[in-house]
Amino acid sequence: MATGQLFSRTTQALFYNYKQLPIQRMLDFDFLCGRETPSVAGIINPGGDGFQKLFFGQEEIAIPVHSAIEAACAAHPTADVFINFASFRSAAASSMAALKQPTIRVVAIIAEGVPESDAKQLIAYARANNKVVIGPATVGGIQAGAFKIGDTAGTIDNIIHCKLYRPGSVGFVSKSGGMSNELYNTVARVTDGIYEGIAIGGDVFPGSTLSDHVLRFNNIPQVKMIVVLGELGGRDEYSLVEALKQGKVSKPVVAWVSGTCARLFKSEVQFGHAGAKSGGEMESAQAKNQALREAGAVVPTSYEALEVAIKETFEKLVEEGKTTPVKEVHPPQIPEDLNTAIKSGKVRAPTHIISTISDDRGEEPCYAGVPMSSIVESGYGVGDVISLLWFKRSLPRYCTQFIEICIMLCADHGPCVSGAHNTIVTARAGKDLVSSLVSGLLTIGPRFGGAIDDAARYFKDAYDRGLTPYEFVESMKKKGIRVPGIGHRIKRGDNRDKRVELLQRFARTHFPSVKYMEYAVQVETYTLSKANNLVLNVDGAIGSLFLDLLAGSGMFTKQEIDEIVEIGYLNGLFVLARSIGLIGHTFDQKRLKQPLYRHPWEDVLYTK
Repeated sequence: MATGQLFSRTTQALFYNYKQLPIQRMLDFDFLCGRETPSVAGIINPGGDGFQKLFFGQEEIAIPVHSAIEAACAAHPTADVFINFASFRSAAASSMAALKQPTIRVVAIIAEGVPESDAKQLIAYARANNKVVIGPATVGGIQAGAFKIGDTAGTIDNIIHCKLYRPGSVGFVSKSGGMSNELYNTVARVTDGIYEGIAIGGDVFPGSTLSDHVLRFNNIPQVKMIVVLGELGGRDEYSLVEALKQGKVSKPVVAWVSGTCARLFKSEVQFGHAGAKSGGEMESAQAKNQALREAGAVVPTSYEALEVAIKETFEKLVEEGKTTPVKEVHPPQIPEDLNTAIKSGKVRAPTHIISTISDDRGEEPCYAGVPMSSIVESGYGVGDVISLLWFKRSLPRYCTQFIEICIMLCADHGPCVSGAHNTIVTARAGKDLVSSLVSGLLTIGPRFGGAIDDAARYFKDAYDRGLTPYEFVESMKKKGIRVPGIGHRIKRGDNRDKRVELLQRFARTHFPSVKYMEYAVQVETYTLSKANNLVLNVDGAIGSLFLDLLAGSGMFTKQEIDEIVEIGYLNGLFVLARSIGLIGHTFDQKRLKQPLYRHPWEDVLYTK
């Protein structure tokens, strides 16, 4: 066991099993104390490497994350404290691994309920190798103005209230972490504050004892008096009694053992900690308090009188000239986290993203204000969902049905088109679904599937300007632009695309108006007089009919219609639809276990 001070303003720790809040509290304490370097050198997260972003004052820092204890110790040889936030199931193994590292001097085990046999092995190894174990079942410890473990002393407000941002003159040790906070407050009210505080932990076998730390405090010149808070159960306090009787402690000790009320109960009572259970008269709080008193410690008559006893002992030291109260300093202001400040109404901050189509903040997601349950219960289909997420309104049933028909008709067009071919080749190369899908989608453009928007744009402009089919086609020819939506590699005037016929038939039956479609048909009549393959293709049919849907539904302004066409909504239909087919081709190739594709030589013209 160490014989002097455990921590300093340069102490650094390795934190095992990442927990954001306790690490941030350590860093905030560092900043409060004016440390130049953060006290957390690295984080150990089994199975993960990288960095974690945290704040050191107002500065955001990246703390290295290591997957193994050995790697972390090698990367940070000056970090000699190991803070273990592992569960009770794995705390012993990870703590032993840390103790075996030559760079680690102190191990703090936060978990409660570590098996007693494991705890005994840790204690034996630590004592044999002159190392310190704090815990199990501890909140940790603190050296005021220098270093703290995890959540020790609670919030920054409590730390400031207890004046722990600068060193005082009192050494404090307790079994209880919760009662430590209470005593830090008490000590700050009636003395110049804590120099070092340790909670050894409430399990039956703590890694270090009350007397271990009292003897350390006795060797630290800055500690002028010692406060001890024990509890009923076990015999740890008697080692302190023996140390006092043998004259090993030269500084005044104020002590109290909690649990005097246990005698009021007719049967044995467990008081919170595993070790807080009286196993006989010697383990009672009364017997321990009496033994400490007889050994020379200042022991009050009750817990309520403990504050007065601490105050009188400190004042006596001051009167005798054995200590001079530490001068007060003003700690820096800890920057408040943005989320906390926003919730308290102290600041306002701009958002980074605007969303008007969905909201997942309530009990269930909403699409354009319509709850998910309503969408399902009302029997909405894919077309209805598209109308909500793309157009932010519930379109009439004939509109959503038309959208669904477009998706069905455009889902696939065989394995030979460029998109499907790319997807097939990629899938056969052993790539995953997303890669195969994207390779096909990337071929969509003006020459493949991407002409719907252009068809709608040019048909609308020509119709709205009152151009005749002749004027429209010839003006496009003069500009060197092919008419989008007209022309097919296979279909002819005497062999129309069945998909186009199905769309036209549906529209004529259900749409209030099909003026743009009829205009497209008139354009087709003119282009067919020039060549038999210049038929209205599926891009042109969807583009012109979607204009009729938008205009005829009465739900969109002219400006909104222009914006929809300009943004690329209509091509979105083809992308969505064709994704279904491309995914199908990917699965098909993988199901068939097709080998890597190599293009045949005979299908390549090799020339100079």
